[in-house]
Amino acid sequence: MKRHSFSKMYGIRRAGVGAFLLQPALALIVACSDNDSTGSEPPDPELATQGKDIFRFETYGDESFWTDTLRIHEVITSAVDPTTALSVGLKVDAEALPAEVVQGIQNGSISLTDPATTVALLKLNAVVGLKGTVETVNGKDTLTAVGTTCALCHSTVNNSFAPGIGARLDGWPNHELNPGAIIALSPALTPDQKAVYNSWGPGKYDPRFNFDGQNGPQVIPPAYGLLGVNKITVTGDGSNVAYWNRYVGVTQMHGHGSFSEPRTGVNVNNPPDLITPQLEALQAYQLSLNAPPPPAGSFDPAAAARGKEVFDGPGQCATCHTGPVLTDANDRLHAPADVVSEPEPNGAPSYASRSATKMYRTAPLRGVWQHPPYFHNGVAATLDAVVELYDTRKGLSLTPEQKADLVQYLRSL
Repeated sequence: MKRHSFSKMYGIRRAGVGAFLLQPALALIVACSDNDSTGSEPPDPELATQGKDIFRFETYGDESFWTDTLRIHEVITSAVDPTTALSVGLKVDAEALPAEVVQGIQNGSISLTDPATTVALLKLNAVVGLKGTVETVNGKDTLTAVGTTCALCHSTVNNSFAPGIGARLDGWPNHELNPGAIIALSPALTPDQKAVYNSWGPGKYDPRFNFDGQNGPQVIPPAYGLLGVNKITVTGDGSNVAYWNRYVGVTQMHGHGSFSEPRTGVNVNNPPDLITPQLEALQAYQLSLNAPPPPAGSFDPAAAARGKEVFDGPGQCATCHTGPVLTDANDRLHAPADVVSEPEPNGAPSYASRSATKMYRTAPLRGVWQHPPYFHNGVAATLDAVVELYDTRKGLSLTPEQKADLVQYLRSL
């Protein structure tokens, strides 16, 4: 087995340095081993409340990477004003803003084109998924460290105050976030490394690039609706949420802890372990996040009822999308030849081939209306495109009316 020291992972000579958050919202679990199933019992509400703060604000000490190695705090201080931050998909929690800040933004007395305002927002813990350490240096608020949290990729906001500024929506994937572009701001990276990260685009991230050097970014998935789903990731590498969260917490967030996977040759140890003590509560919060119901008026109920008949019958959807969470992932995985999402875009290698299982799971469908684009690689921009892709590649020969009704049913989930 290959052994990757944490210092080597930090080495900026390697093409994959700067690997970012894909699924940090799915962090490690201490309540069960990495081989136990997640289960379907509702989590303890009191424990979930504790996990909420962990999800939103805990970095597991990853400032040692984002600050000491990538020097992102320097970039923020010198060049990232709120307008720039919003343009790369970062979000602001309006509920963390004091009344005088709200008023200042509204009347223009607080500049949204000054990096000092971003530092002030970080001091307020108002930038979703970023945790800043702000200290007074020579009488001035100075950002001395920055780290990332679960919420960066797996929370967004409801835009109640302004685009990109509103109340948090934990578990919702931030498909406006451009993690590659954020990483590429680092002065520690080479032009070739920056070119790779800038190629990913909004809403995508490659969680294996820092190990295998293959560039095949994946769509950031939702972190809600996980209760009762044992195969959390698209390739189902582990038997529960704990497995992938351990991978992300240690190897992608670069928090302090350890992860080992003999099937892929990944073995990382970054002491001291700051992750494990947080994880029971974090898991409880993750499993408490329900898939959002469809907005009122967003689908035609009569057409959706007909679409369910297509789903269960000629559309053959119910062959794999089974049970209350509409996935057979707890029982089986599927070979790449059986899915419709390959070949990968832009000539990238099969994502399954880069995983431990070499297989794919069936995605749960609750809340599917909320998170386009679809499939692990985003090859279908809309639910209409999903249905067309299945119809073509599976030879279903659905009528236009059946396709339209099936889309309405999917929108109702």
